[in-house]
Amino acid sequence: MKWKRYLRLYRVMVTQFIKSIMQSKVDFFMGLLGFFFNQILGIAFLYLVFEQIPSLKGWTLDQLIFIYGFAQIPRGIDHLFTDNIWLIAWRQVRNGDFDRYMLRPMNLFFQVVSEKLQPDALGELLVGILLVARSMAKGIVITDVPHGVLFILSVFAGAVIYTSVKLFFAALAFWIKISGPFLQVAYEMADFAKYPTEIYAKGIRFLITWVVPFAFVAYLPASYFLKSTVSPGVIGIEWGIAVVFWGIAYWVFDRGTHVYESAGN
Repeated sequence: MKWKRYLRLYRVMVTQFIKSIMQSKVDFFMGLLGFFFNQILGIAFLYLVFEQIPSLKGWTLDQLIFIYGFAQIPRGIDHLFTDNIWLIAWRQVRNGDFDRYMLRPMNLFFQVVSEKLQPDALGELLVGILLVARSMAKGIVITDVPHGVLFILSVFAGAVIYTSVKLFFAALAFWIKISGPFLQVAYEMADFAKYPTEIYAKGIRFLITWVVPFAFVAYLPASYFLKSTVSPGVIGIEWGIAVVFWGIAYWVFDRGTHVYESAGN
């Protein structure tokens, strides 16, 4: 079957990539530690804020730490498996490097994401998992089997949303040659979703909820696990948004590959 062939190819390509990065173990561990400490600084910022403001729109420090950790898990998954999409936005279309994908008899998106992993993302995943585990140990979040299933579903839907946003803005490079700045601005909006959206102005809330829907990868689904008054339907909406945005992003990417002209044309 075709999917079995792609799984086998993915395993082979990832294995070769891991062999290449392990030739420089120092760079690997330095990158991992760098991302880990970057996440620690984000948590330290929360503590500094709460030294001055004990409650933020009714949310406690422990609750915000859970939201922060929850946000890092889908982002880390996306970062680990699809980080190569950034190269489309910055240089592969402009330099004509995308040619090599066009010459192979394989799905183009598969080729892009299977070419490399981003091990630095393990720092994000580690911090996210530790913060969520801390919240569970302190009884901050509701923990039972249905919540566990919905948690896993939400994490994967969030990762799809991250990838969809990244793919959509990267694919614009097929028309404008370099879309990196637009992707950078859009992707960094995810930082807004680490905090309750009600602390922002209406315009920003609308932007990060329905235009670039990062609120659905962190704050909104996390609220369901923190407050019994929030409906589990928010996870269903998150999946609906993930499917719609993935469909749009992949369609734009596919159309872009049809107008791709290589370098010099």
